[in-house]
Amino acid sequence: MRKPLVAALIALAIAGAGAAPAVAAPVSAAPSDTASSATASSATATASSVAVADAAGTKAAASPTLRAVTLAGTVALSNCSGSLVRFPNSLDTDPALVLTNGHCLETGFPAPGQVIVNRTSSRTFGLLNSAGTRVATLRASKIAYSTMTDTDATVYQLTSTYATIRGSYGISALTVQDTHPTAGTAITVASGYWKRLYSCNIDGFVYRVKEGDWTWKDSVRYTSACQTIGGTSGSPVVDQATGKVVAVNNTGNEDGESCTVNNPCEVDASGNVTVRQGINYAQETYQFPACFTTRNQLNLSAAGCALPKP
Repeated sequence: MRKPLVAALIALAIAGAGAAPAVAAPVSAAPSDTASSATASSATATASSVAVADAAGTKAAASPTLRAVTLAGTVALSNCSGSLVRFPNSLDTDPALVLTNGHCLETGFPAPGQVIVNRTSSRTFGLLNSAGTRVATLRASKIAYSTMTDTDATVYQLTSTYATIRGSYGISALTVQDTHPTAGTAITVASGYWKRLYSCNIDGFVYRVKEGDWTWKDSVRYTSACQTIGGTSGSPVVDQATGKVVAVNNTGNEDGESCTVNNPCEVDASGNVTVRQGINYAQETYQFPACFTTRNQLNLSAAGCALPKP
């Protein structure tokens, strides 16, 4: 999750869809404002090469009517990707939120067991339109929530409301789905950092993904077509049928090592470890809507909120 460097850049130069994991990118590797149209159709790997999904999610969903996912509403961070998001009960007058990874936090990786809430931040985000053009710079007022325990997510509260952003720039926030995603769903990983789209399917769900000192629960595993690269960390994972965010992109196994940084492993309920080199993962986001209540304020004591607490 932290090793972009040369691997990510070489992958882009050679094929446009590299094998490096979905991790934070160095500031020096920042792309231009020109959007790229590369998708999973250019990847050489196919879903047929991926092992069968865990028993919890092997049945593929029926094929729904799919829609084109664009970069509208995604954001570029200094080292990661992210998205302007709202929850089903968010109001246009609420302060807007940005979703990215816990490991994209500007102060460094949260330690295992650490949960950060309501910490002042003035971080900025480049807001993109559907073509990947930067149309605005948004600013945070605080880190509402951040952790790398059980999940890998940071939610920033902004100084602007949804109504102000839409009225000024014509960009609407992506809605976070409040139900568990389904295996087989067609998805797009939309990277605001690289201005790229990666399309594949949810292959299944992993009881535990372990990487270095961190462990994440009930993680999303992609089919092999989503060859996300360094800098795509924090990208929204969008259900192509609904346009809603179902997960946040965060890592992948680069070298075939087991449970090390940049080489996450899968651990089942019996403790058996599986390594899938070249396969990438995301963390589900359906838990978040229950924890953000009136005026989009974090309330970890709210009914149904199951996020880790400080």
